[in-house]
Amino acid sequence: MSTKIWTAVDNYIVSSLFEADPVLDAVLAANRDNGLPTIDVSAAQGKLLSLLVRISGAKKVLEIGTLGGYSTIWMARGLPADGKVVTLELDPHHASVARSNFKRADVADRVELRVGPALQSLAALGGENAGPFDLIFIDADKPNNPNYLSWALRLSRPGTVIICDNVIRDGAVLDEDGRDANVEGARAAFSFIGGDRPLDGTAIQTVGAKGYDGFAIAIVD
Repeated sequence: MSTKIWTAVDNYIVSSLFEADPVLDAVLAANRDNGLPTIDVSAAQGKLLSLLVRISGAKKVLEIGTLGGYSTIWMARGLPADGKVVTLELDPHHASVARSNFKRADVADRVELRVGPALQSLAALGGENAGPFDLIFIDADKPNNPNYLSWALRLSRPGTVIICDNVIRDGAVLDEDGRDANVEGARAAFSFIGGDRPLDGTAIQTVGAKGYDGFAIAIVD
């Protein structure tokens, strides 16, 4: 099997199950035109996030890592009318593009974007007693996965869903002796979720337009 086949199947999933969405197409085009890295979740993964928001009944969502806001928009669309996504982005340029995208997708009233180092923003949220959040999506710098997961626990409640992206890394997560910081971050996510903490989790391997990777998904006990 190859990335070509995986991408073709992803395209089949989208064409079979999704309505045409020129707004989301425009969001991805704006990200490309503004020089953002092409590391957004795929459309199928975005729809999964939206469905998880709906399935969990989430009204308050926290996203760590906004980029151009593509995944943010998917999750905002899954919220009820009084729901809200708080999303954290380090890069001011990325944040500016994301704000334009939120307006383009008509979800700006459901999104609060905070700009700055995520750990500082998380500490600020903790100081404001902004939690608990109902669903938390972690998709930022991978070496900080254990720090982000620690904050996710502090800002959660029993029943909160926590999702951590990019934890398979083309299978490199098996490399115990590797020194790739992103792989080490993925392994740290497994260690954190599987450790002695009030989390019950699993991981799903994914193939598709984004290659071979996966999500870790946990619920707070």
